Amino acid sequence: MSERIQKLLATAGVASRREIERLIDEGRILVNGKPAELGQKVDHEDHIRVDGRPVSLKRKAEPARVLIYKKRVGELVTRDDPEGRRTVFRKLPKLESGRWIAVGRLDINTSGLLLFTNHGELARRLTHPSFEIPRTYAVRVLGTVDDGVIARWKAGVELDDGVARFERVEAGENEDGEGANQWFHVSVREGRNRLVRRLIESQDLQVSRLIRISYGPIELGRGIKSGTAREATPAELLTLLDAVGLSEAEAGLETKRRPGRGQPSQRPAPRTAARGEPRGESEGRRREPGAGRGARARSEERREPRAAERREVREPREARGRSRPAAEHQSRSTAERQSRPAVERRSRSTTEHQGRSSAERQTPAPRTDRAAPRSGTARRGESRPAPAGARPARPAPRGGKPGRSRSR
Repeated sequence: MSERIQKLLATAGVASRREIERLIDEGRILVNGKPAELGQKVDHEDHIRVDGRPVSLKRKAEPARVLIYKKRVGELVTRDDPEGRRTVFRKLPKLESGRWIAVGRLDINTSGLLLFTNHGELARRLTHPSFEIPRTYAVRVLGTVDDGVIARWKAGVELDDGVARFERVEAGENEDGEGANQWFHVSVREGRNRLVRRLIESQDLQVSRLIRISYGPIELGRGIKSGTAREATPAELLTLLDAVGLSEAEAGLETKRRPGRGQPSQRPAPRTAARGEPRGESEGRRREPGAGRGARARSEERREPRAAERREVREPREARGRSRPAAEHQSRSTAERQSRPAVERRSRSTTEHQGRSSAERQTPAPRTDRAAPRSGTARRGESRPAPAGARPARPAPRGGKPGRSRSR
């Protein structure tokens, strides 16, 4: 199916339609070796070159992607800068086919939200004035802003390229109108060059800082560092497509969605066996033995034969280790052991012990191991009698020991 060259190249992600028209006017696009013309019909069989490089036109376009970039002051929205200054394209992720397209532009002194997409038609609709996509900026104004200035901004101001106006003007949350610099939030629905700065300077005011905080339904928010980008979420991408009236099929997205609440699931319900039908049979096929069992049941079946083998080996070994009285005792039945009279079950020592009288057991036997005291010894506290014919002991002198003289 043939399409216009502007639309086909924009869908392939080469550039926006307006940029492709400029390249065609400059003779930088060739179709089958000849310069392309505006509105020329081409298809996927034609050989197209842009600046001498071939363009791959796939029959199935890549799905639309959107990057949310936080631009810093000093960066340029261009691919190549002759002076070697930093550009916003240097840190963007690589694409397998096509290239990133900047949605609108921000001058070197403006920071904030900047969108990139690989889908040319999406970029065209987001930037075209007929779709009137709102852009919101946070601007710090140096000078006095009264009600008359705000009324003129909303009514419209004549500029060099036509009349322009702010759709919304609101003061900042913490502004009281007394300081020299005041923060305002302003919104426009056009993307003309330096439009916000020119509207403010038309009232003899000066812009000291300008930040773009939203583009259509996409807001800058927090969590993005300056000079970095993040991929738009599926919900953000869908709201952006709805804002410009682009369907998911045109954007190359899958249209499969999960059923909502109350909608039946597409998964068929399991078939139950009818009365009289063996359980596990369905559509003429009998369930195999062991099918549907868990891994735990199968492992237990494998362990049972091994446990039986271990018991067979252990039982003879235990039987050999038992003594004969123990084996005979275990072989007796409980009824046989209980039928014996209580007197026979008692041991001889127990019978003899019970035969003693309590008086005999309570009377202690005389102790014979204690020896009688010798005749020559005296107990403690008693004086030993002197033997016959012995000399009486002298009294001990002072300072000496008893029974010994000082001189030898």
